[in-house]
Amino acid sequence: MIGSESRQIETPDRPGPTLYFDGVCNLCNGLVAFVIRHDAAKKIRFVSLQSDLGKHALQEAGLDGHSLTTILFRDQNRLSVKSSAVFGLLKHLDKPWSFGSILMIFPRPIRDWVYSFIAARRYRWFGRRDACIVPTPELQSRFLSD
Repeated sequence: MIGSESRQIETPDRPGPTLYFDGVCNLCNGLVAFVIRHDAAKKIRFVSLQSDLGKHALQEAGLDGHSLTTILFRDQNRLSVKSSAVFGLLKHLDKPWSFGSILMIFPRPIRDWVYSFIAARRYRWFGRRDACIVPTPELQSRFLSD
C-alpha cells in the first residue's frame, strides 16, 4: 500500500491537475467548491472516487478500490494521497491560498495523523449526501467521468 506517499505513475492520457474526492462527503464537496472559487485559471479537474475513474486511481495508489478515506491529487505523473494531496492541490490555487503548501515542511507522519483524524470523523462532523454532486453545465468540463 502506498499509504501517505506520492508515487510516479505514467499517465500521459490524463489532463492536468486532478482532484479525486469522495462525492458524497460534505467536507469533500466543500473542498471542491473552494477549489472552483480559487482556481481562476480553471486548470484543476475533478473526479468522484465513486466513479470508475476514481476507483482506478485508488487502485493505482495501492488502495482498495472502494476506500474513501483519502482524497487523491494527480499532478502530472505524480499521484498523492492524504496530506500530500491537500498540499499539492494548494500549490495550484490562487494566492494567498497557494502559500498554504508551505505546510509541507511538517513531517508527513504528523500531517497524515491530522488528516486521518479529520477524515475518520468527516461524516459525523460535516454530514454526507445520498448521491454525488451533479456539476452545473458551466462546470461540466472540469468534472471527468467514465
